[in-house]
Amino acid sequence: MASSDPPRKTIVIIGSGVIGLTVAHVLTSLPANPYNVTVVARDTLDDMHSQAWASPWAGANWSPIGDYDERKYKWESRTFGHSTKLAQELPTRAYFADPKELDKIWYKDICRDFRVMPSTAPLPLNMQAGITFTTVSLNPLVYLPWLHSELSARGVRFVRRALESVYEAALIGGPGCIVVNATGMGARSLIGVEDTKCYPIRGQTTVVSAPGVTECVEVVSGASAPSYLDPTTSTGHATYLIPRPSPAGTVLLGGTFQPHNWDTSLSVPTAQGILARCAELAPALRGPGVQVLYHGVGLRPAREGGARVEAEWVEVPPEEERGGGLVPKRAELGEVGRVRVVHAYGFGPAGYQSSWGAAEEVVELIQSS
Repeated sequence: MASSDPPRKTIVIIGSGVIGLTVAHVLTSLPANPYNVTVVARDTLDDMHSQAWASPWAGANWSPIGDYDERKYKWESRTFGHSTKLAQELPTRAYFADPKELDKIWYKDICRDFRVMPSTAPLPLNMQAGITFTTVSLNPLVYLPWLHSELSARGVRFVRRALESVYEAALIGGPGCIVVNATGMGARSLIGVEDTKCYPIRGQTTVVSAPGVTECVEVVSGASAPSYLDPTTSTGHATYLIPRPSPAGTVLLGGTFQPHNWDTSLSVPTAQGILARCAELAPALRGPGVQVLYHGVGLRPAREGGARVEAEWVEVPPEEERGGGLVPKRAELGEVGRVRVVHAYGFGPAGYQSSWGAAEEVVELIQSS
């Protein structure tokens, strides 16, 4: 007897960073499994030490950033709820240079155990106020492979390929497919998108073995500016430390927050400054058993005006007009007409902490397309 089930729609996700993989996870968690999902990416699990993508280098803890925004509140609150099931809970201390910033905190009802430190509490680095709360922490080098394994078990197809255009993704999916653009900084050059609002925020970190450090600690410049930005400098330094759930005893120290800086080379003076500043927040870092494991430099994929999560039809121009000849001939685009694209990029430093909430919104856009 022939099945009466409707045919499954094909979704092609460009990008295998945390946003792309989380979208795939939400899609394949839907009842009746209504979608065939393919993830196409230049960077994969074989490239975890490549600086060409941001996800492996992230801090990957949940720590709110910037002023209140309704969309961001939705994304981050949903993600916190998911992350508590998957990640290690982590006590956190955050310090402010201006006590007035305490009145602007919008996330006290999302995180757990929120408290304002007593005015008599000792504060480091000339800070004037502090808070404590419980957050969550992931290790991207463990979490991304876990997501990949989950998706492989669900039948998600992975294709390792560098795409120059959204049209090529549509060809992979076939007629009627929907393309999810989760390319991060790649959205700046992806033909059919070419979003010049995208820009990098350089982040440099140091990972150490320091079993004596068990709290996340951060210096917050203010509710209206990126979390962690050190208010005592003008060089884009940031000060934070994030214990990793695995391997045991590893701690990520940061860092820098340098918009429009494309430099992925290691700065030794910056690394020295990171270690010195973090030791002020956690004196256990001065202990004899602390060892530097490695340094990292990554580019957070930010966007002017914030992340882009929306759907649109992208028209495929006639062959003679395609990008003035920029679209490679090997694409063999044919007459694919127009492509339904759902965008999910530009999250800057908030990719992990927005991932589940943003992915759910992407799936809602797919379902309504």
